[in-house]
Amino acid sequence: MQEAIILVGGKGTRLRPLTNHTPKPLLGVAGSSFIRHQIAKLMDAGVEHVVFATSYLAGLFEDEFKDFSQNLEISYAVEEVPLGTGGAIRNAARLLRGGSADAPVLVLNGDILSGLDLREVLERHRARDADVTLHLTRVADPRAFGLVPTDGSGRVLSFLEKPKTAEECVTDQINAGCYVFRRSVLDAIPADREVSVEQETFPQLVAEGSRVFGHTTDDYWRDLGTPLAFVHGSADLVTGRATSPLVAQPAEALIHPTATVDPTARVTGGSTVGPRAVIGPRVVVDRSIVAADVTVDEGALIHDSVVDHDSAIGSGTVLRETVVGCHAHIGADNELPPQLRLSCGIRIPAQGVRVSGSAVACPSVH
Repeated sequence: MQEAIILVGGKGTRLRPLTNHTPKPLLGVAGSSFIRHQIAKLMDAGVEHVVFATSYLAGLFEDEFKDFSQNLEISYAVEEVPLGTGGAIRNAARLLRGGSADAPVLVLNGDILSGLDLREVLERHRARDADVTLHLTRVADPRAFGLVPTDGSGRVLSFLEKPKTAEECVTDQINAGCYVFRRSVLDAIPADREVSVEQETFPQLVAEGSRVFGHTTDDYWRDLGTPLAFVHGSADLVTGRATSPLVAQPAEALIHPTATVDPTARVTGGSTVGPRAVIGPRVVVDRSIVAADVTVDEGALIHDSVVDHDSAIGSGTVLRETVVGCHAHIGADNELPPQLRLSCGIRIPAQGVRVSGSAVACPSVH
């Protein structure tokens, strides 16, 4: 039985307010929760049992999959106290069903969108008789990441902290958040304290001479941890730049059958429009996510943004790189500065916020 663990315990603080009420892996991406895209990919790779390593709002994962009827067993390992990445993996490993100490176990971070061929990485792991295989990806600027140099055979040489100078950038390879563990290695991770696989488990294995290999690819890869990355990842799935078994074919937009889009509106760039949303005349929605029951009035522009469920965007309002929480009301003719995050339930009156000036007369008497 091929098994997998998905790490989904984080609070997703960089995506607030979207994650105030929903764990990051359960947020909607290209028409489905992100975790369902991962599950579909794991099933395509022959995985028969998945353990969710949960913590934050853990019960919502069971709610998401309570009616799941496909040929996959799902278990839930709840982290009651912070255990770090290694501790979370070890906590989830107790629910694995495979009995062999040499059995390979896939481990995925719950916020990484990747084009990696999971069957291929499993085959490479077995062929190398590896203790751990890490998916590595190359990045143009590695200074924001820890580095993972390898030798000519792909064996990991070390795990380096984020480089501070160009001279310290000895490789452009970084940890891409997908691993294959030999089951016995998982079982050896301490279960009684907080453990980081990146800072403790992996470096210790390399120092001990264990067979730790990198599987370096140039496949699509994106960490969905920030609002802009989140909307771009969703758009990439819709347009086909990234792939998922749940997205039938590339498209310019993914519009729910119950949504209403005025014929003069333009929904482009891989945008998604959720159930019962209403997009008014001459609205432009570009590379954005408009969730369920949102109304967008005439002439509004939404670009690189997320509008959470049950919100309203007034006529002529401009959103760029903006996150709008649920149940919000943004009045007409607002022009919000980029990278703004609006709390759930906020109300902004007409022309309440503008980056540029307005020609409307002052209501006060001078």
